[in-house]
Amino acid sequence: MAVARYRTFFDTPLKYYPIYLMYTFLTELLGYLVKYTDEFQFFSEKKYDWHNVIIFNIYSVIAFSFFFYIYWKVLKSRKHKKRVVYGAIISMLSYMASLFFQDPLHMNLYYADLIASMILLFDISLYIKEKKSEEGAYPVKHNLMFWTTLGLAVFHAIFPYLFLIAYEAPEVWAQYQLREVLKVLIVFMYGTFMIGALLGKRNAFR
Repeated sequence: MAVARYRTFFDTPLKYYPIYLMYTFLTELLGYLVKYTDEFQFFSEKKYDWHNVIIFNIYSVIAFSFFFYIYWKVLKSRKHKKRVVYGAIISMLSYMASLFFQDPLHMNLYYADLIASMILLFDISLYIKEKKSEEGAYPVKHNLMFWTTLGLAVFHAIFPYLFLIAYEAPEVWAQYQLREVLKVLIVFMYGTFMIGALLGKRNAFR
């Protein structure tokens, strides 16, 4: 969908969107292959041979960096841009700090994910603040950034807490089948991305 509609955002800050989506797909595919096939396993020890979490830890760093960059490009206020940069630095430092007390080969860096999500939500709030002060000639439904922001905001308002529960209170994770909640959030986020790509118009982008 994003490739087919690329002409509507090829010269916007989201011009690398299709690459991000392809990287996301390949990450999920590799994660599946590592977990369920012998040919793609990273570890020889039986108890670790299905561990694929390092793939998703790397993905988190790249994905957050990508969206920090997007909001840095989209925001107009220099003050807001600086805040995005400071937030991105704090986020990357949190991932580095997590390496001292969490093993990225066998565990999600969920504390760093939580910090990065909160920073991304802060960046989103800056975008919404600027957007509210503007007078647009086009409905927001034609703005790809609106749909991208909606998907990111809903997903990152909930997802890091699900991971926190999964590792700190696994019995709650299992009892309430929170994995299904995570699946719904993922479908919602990428669903909004697809709607944005379908409805988006170049002149409405902001």
